[in-house]
Amino acid sequence: MTKEQAKKRIEELRKILNEANYRYYVLAKPTISDYEYDKLLEELEKLEKEFPEFDDPNSPTKRVGGEPVKGFKTVKHKYPMLSLEKSYNIDDLKDWIKRIKRLVNDDFTFCVELKYDGVSLSNKYVNGRLVQSLTRGDGIYGDDVTQNARTIRTLPLVLKGNDYPEELYVRGEAMIAREKFQKINKRQEEEGKDTYMNARNLAAGTLKQLDSKIVAQRGLDFIAYTMLAEKLPVDNQCDALKKLEEWGFLVPHAYKKAKNIDEIMDFILDWGVKRFDFPYDTDGVVIKVNEFDVQKKLGYTAKAPRWAMAYKFPAERKLTRLKSVDFQVGRTGKVTPVANLEPVELGGSIVRRATLHNEDNIKKLDLHEGDYVYVEKAGEVIPQVVEVEKSKRKPDAKPIEFVKKCPVCDTPLVKIGADYFCVESDNCLPQIKEKIKHFVSRKAMDIEGLGPETIDLLLEKGLIHNVADLYDLKKEDLIPLERLGEKSADNIINSIEKSKSQTFEKVLYALGIRHVGETTAKKLARHFKSLDALMNATPEELEKVGDIGEKTAQSIKEFFENPKNLDIINRLREKGLHFELTEDELPKSNKLQGKKFVISGTFEHFSRDELKKSIEENGGKVVSSVSKNTDYLLAGEKPGPSKMEKAKKLGIPVLSEEEYLKMIA
Repeated sequence: MTKEQAKKRIEELRKILNEANYRYYVLAKPTISDYEYDKLLEELEKLEKEFPEFDDPNSPTKRVGGEPVKGFKTVKHKYPMLSLEKSYNIDDLKDWIKRIKRLVNDDFTFCVELKYDGVSLSNKYVNGRLVQSLTRGDGIYGDDVTQNARTIRTLPLVLKGNDYPEELYVRGEAMIAREKFQKINKRQEEEGKDTYMNARNLAAGTLKQLDSKIVAQRGLDFIAYTMLAEKLPVDNQCDALKKLEEWGFLVPHAYKKAKNIDEIMDFILDWGVKRFDFPYDTDGVVIKVNEFDVQKKLGYTAKAPRWAMAYKFPAERKLTRLKSVDFQVGRTGKVTPVANLEPVELGGSIVRRATLHNEDNIKKLDLHEGDYVYVEKAGEVIPQVVEVEKSKRKPDAKPIEFVKKCPVCDTPLVKIGADYFCVESDNCLPQIKEKIKHFVSRKAMDIEGLGPETIDLLLEKGLIHNVADLYDLKKEDLIPLERLGEKSADNIINSIEKSKSQTFEKVLYALGIRHVGETTAKKLARHFKSLDALMNATPEELEKVGDIGEKTAQSIKEFFENPKNLDIINRLREKGLHFELTEDELPKSNKLQGKKFVISGTFEHFSRDELKKSIEENGGKVVSSVSKNTDYLLAGEKPGPSKMEKAKKLGIPVLSEEEYLKMIA
């Protein structure tokens, strides 16, 4: 076969396979058999290997996944990915429509769509070919997950038609269909592995896999809901959805044009019932001003477009039977009651356990053995028992009593506020496990390879008893362990060694002091600058640090008065962990010392996190809202109008990004 013949056949095969993909995955109307498809794909793979000069990143052969990547690059969105204003009742919607009518005099309609409960993805196309896919991230910067996105069969690699803009951004949700999610969980169960909490979490975790072959196996889908470009071929949202479908995107026909609140409510009520038969999880409805020119006039606040609102469906509630109650011990020794339930499908996943929060909540529910209970998902993620169906209670049912001793180590529990705690933290296995899991977590010491199963294995074999023992581990300790080998052992040991370079604030957070979260650890580290200074601080000195109250100050003092904690700290210090700020972490200058800044809008040279870090490195402080105590409002592009108005009213100086850069120069 000549090069010219090969090129022609490769192009022909790609066209046939792309069309077959579209008809199978988007239209659900296959035109060729799986066998025919596989044979054509096999032929294409062979030709691409034989003639590498015709390689194309958007070839159908790339959907199966390439070599694992080392990490994800962070990229700035050309158009910020803002969140939506949320509503939980019809009055909010009515008020929103009134606000719009006050802001514009134009006639307008609405496009009402389902709110898909997936993971936002922004895809860039140049001349109709996919070149980049970014996660939402913080809305300004996202992770480049292009290699993973290419495996999604319902995301076109090459657009159909020819009327698309030269540079086009198509946004939507990466999702796992409910039926597929249930099959994955069933397989996890059969293999004795933990099941996934919900389809959205699994989709998010899948997109961040370093190995795109795993992504391809999970079977993600992409549902498109908007397009962005300098010049679009349509002038309204409903037509944009039709156009996206023409270009080859999966766009369910679950949207309609509405003229008023009554037609919007018809859609909400209709889909409030039908959503349970929809193949993907939905958690509400998105109402958008349909006409793009009116959208442009309405503009944006700092966080959300003024021309759109999300109406959230009420939490789904199901009735099921209480089988028993477990009492779980957490990292801080807090004991939480958990209901074991007859399995019930709720929000797209099978629920077998639900939180009961604390003793007061059990009494409030008047919970008895064998009760029938109503379960909801708190924040649509964590199942919780919200009510008891007392009409179904057996006459001889006994009330559920909160345990008085630790269910693991039998230590008498201590009540602090509404919660009970096991204070025997050094010999209570669940607390030890959770402390180690917290210590190795990404926001703490970021030690890779030490998942819950590996930690359990290390504890079971007696190789570790606390976090300091991690730094005594050797490669030869790990190689014989089940599911580990030489490569995994190498990775773990290298990651433990690498963790010694973590900053003081991360080490402080990793210690797991009660009430000292990530932000508080950062404030303490920057205020005291060393662990020794922090350990010697009086409660009064601790409370002078911003947001440190009496309870947190007392917790810090108690932690450092415990001889076993001091022993672990000394061992970690000997291993070379950072217990003081390095030169790089110390404030670069005092140019902003004592000054309070409010940040609003988007910026050219900084992400919001980078700007916050810059202010803190120069001695300043970032606060969330404008008040008489604010020194400056640092305003980028499209700042929040309410913040601008309040700053003007209070006479607070408004800085541009350029003026800020001059201040710290």
